[in-house]
Parts: sequence; C-alpha cells; structure tokens
Amino acid sequence: MTEILQANDITLRFGGVTAINNVSFHVNEGELFSIIGPNGAGKTSIFNTLSQVYRPQEGDIVWKGQSIMGQRPDKVAEMGIARTFQNIELFANMTVIDNLLTGRHVRMTGSWLTDALWFGPAKKREMENRRKVEDIIDFLEIEQFRKLPVAMLPYGIQKRVELGRALSMDPELLLLDEPVAGMNQEETEDMARFILDIRRELGIAMILVEHDMGLVMDIADRIMVLDFGQKIAEGLPEDIQKNPDVIAAYLGGELTN
Repeated sequence: MTEILQANDITLRFGGVTAINNVSFHVNEGELFSIIGPNGAGKTSIFNTLSQVYRPQEGDIVWKGQSIMGQRPDKVAEMGIARTFQNIELFANMTVIDNLLTGRHVRMTGSWLTDALWFGPAKKREMENRRKVEDIIDFLEIEQFRKLPVAMLPYGIQKRVELGRALSMDPELLLLDEPVAGMNQEETEDMARFILDIRRELGIAMILVEHDMGLVMDIADRIMVLDFGQKIAEGLPEDIQKNPDVIAAYLGGELTN
C-alpha cells in the first residue's frame, strides 16, 4: 500500500501541558484509519495539527511526500485534506445546497470581474460546481432537503450535510471528528453505511475519531489508541480489542464489539 500521510514524532504543548507526546502514525491510500482514546487523550488535537490549526513544536507531518508544517489551514485544504467537526459548524440560515457550495470554495478559480458579471468561464465554473454538489446530495440521500435552511433539519441530517460539505472539497483524505456523536441507532447505521460507501465508491482515505466502539471495530482497517497524549497501541481491530494496555486505559475492562 502507498502511504499518503505520515505524522512523525509529533509533540504539541500548550504552556506546561503536553497534548500530544511524540506520536507517529501513517495512513495509506483508501484506508479507514481510526484514532480512539478517552476524553482528553489528544484525538482532536491530532486533527488540528494535521489541518495546521495547531503547529506542533516538534515533529513533522508529510502529505504525499511533502511536509505541510507551517502551511495555512486553507492551503492544507487545497492540498486535499478536508474535515468534519464534532460540533456541527454549518451556516444555519443557508440552504443545504449553499452550505455544500461553501466547500467548493477551495476548488473555485477565476477573477472578481468575470465572477461578478457571471459570464463565460465564470458561468461554466458555477454550473460545474453545482453539478458536483448535486452529485454529493444524491450520494448522501438528502435530495428532499436540498433547498431547506440547515436550521430546519433534524440533527442526523445536519451531520450528513456536514459530511457533504467536506466531500464537496474533493478531498483525498477526510478527517471525521465523531461523525455519529449524539445520533440514535438508526442514524448511526446510516452514517456508517455512508462512510463505507465513501471508501468503496469514492476511494477516499479517512481518519475517524469516534467514541462508538462498536462502529470503530466494525468499519476501521487499523486503529491507533491514545491515552494522555501518548500512543499506547496501534493495529488491527481484533488486536486492539485484546490489548491489555488499551483495555486498562480506555474502559478499565474488556473492549466489546
């Protein structure tokens, strides 16, 4: 397998607090890699370093052979790394279509003049971007909500729109920050199906941070476990379930599927 992302000896500190302590891992093309651990283990901090919202004091992050350390978050997005958020970060008063179109911003090119007058290439670009968004709406089965303001939608559908906005950025790596948090069983199963479809049909690699162990064990290819900012285990789901360090740190008992 070809590695598309390498995190090498990442250390992130906030004053005297070490959020990530010398953590290394990699992600392969088309892989579903999961990061688990108790609250405060450093999972979201890992995402923030990958997107360069946080700048690690030590280590390196390499994307497709190129270090991204010091890049602006918008440039990281342009490179092909997109993310969702644990707390929904949509524009509540905008429609589903318009929220997804905001994700296309990193793929839009042109001049202010042609865009303002909406002629020639500008018109063609907008039509292409709208077609891309409509394809994502179909893929996520949210056609009936496409023209509704996000604030009017059920929570589970809003989470799907958040996923759709990330997909509209044409990512090669998708960072999923607790995509089923707060969902009921039916909504969780639907989201799991879409995540698997993204891997199978779109071939997009993913890093999944999630507290739902049943979901993680069912769909992840490999799992890394963090505890107090340190990596304590990495491997296949069946190995992680049996790892005594993971059992002690994460649940204080047996990990169950």
